[in-house]
Amino acid sequence: MVHLRDTLRQVAVRVATEAAELVETTRRSAVRDVETKSSATDPVTAGDRAAERLIRERLAELRPGEPVFGEEEGGARTADGVRWVVDPIDGTVNYLYGFPWYSVSVAAQSDGITVAGAVVEPASGRVWSAARGAGATLDDNPLRASSAERLELTLVATGFAYRPERRAWQTEIVRRILPRVRDIRRTGSAALDLCMVAAGWVDGYFEAGLNPWDWAAGSLIAEEAGAVVELPGTGDLGDAVFAAAPGVAAPLRQLLREAGISPGNTS
Repeated sequence: MVHLRDTLRQVAVRVATEAAELVETTRRSAVRDVETKSSATDPVTAGDRAAERLIRERLAELRPGEPVFGEEEGGARTADGVRWVVDPIDGTVNYLYGFPWYSVSVAAQSDGITVAGAVVEPASGRVWSAARGAGATLDDNPLRASSAERLELTLVATGFAYRPERRAWQTEIVRRILPRVRDIRRTGSAALDLCMVAAGWVDGYFEAGLNPWDWAAGSLIAEEAGAVVELPGTGDLGDAVFAAAPGVAAPLRQLLREAGISPGNTS
């Protein structure tokens, strides 16, 4: 199984890197072809579609017969054995504007649990990856979550949904926690937010309403870097994804509960 996880990690890195190169080299033309999905603020570009097609083609060559679940073309939500979960561009709004904080995320899951994954930044070429039980790296350098221990000095990342009513609720959560932490960061890419926790660039991260492709690779990278990770439906934070340095995970989780994140309060 260890050998398989290493192989899946290598495949994830290879495929995500190839897709990232396509995403970056075609950006200027790709952002001229834009449609919307859940709302007028939820775009999908030609770059998203082309990158997912490339990922699917390459996975079919390298791992034939294994199903793929992707943001743009859907696929198997559950599967026995290995399933790939991909986000061709996480941070499409950033990509659309030329703000260089977006990523390609490719994860391999076994029986629903992520065992390997890669997050690649097209603009910089940085490669984040992990295999379960084998640690996490950024450009082959080992990652470790921060040593933060005081809630009031905790730098927290988060994100916001596209639907106005959910965004209003998320803004209220931030209003309630902001006086209790060092500060809030909002970058626009959930996958990279989780990687930031892994690197210690932020001490914690939370976001409600994400899809599996948003967190499948990044959550493993954070976990393998020593962060405490909680995925939707696995704890008492409702549908939120949560990742934090071990020293602040408990008080930050409690603060979020007090602020209104719970299974019964995720508008």
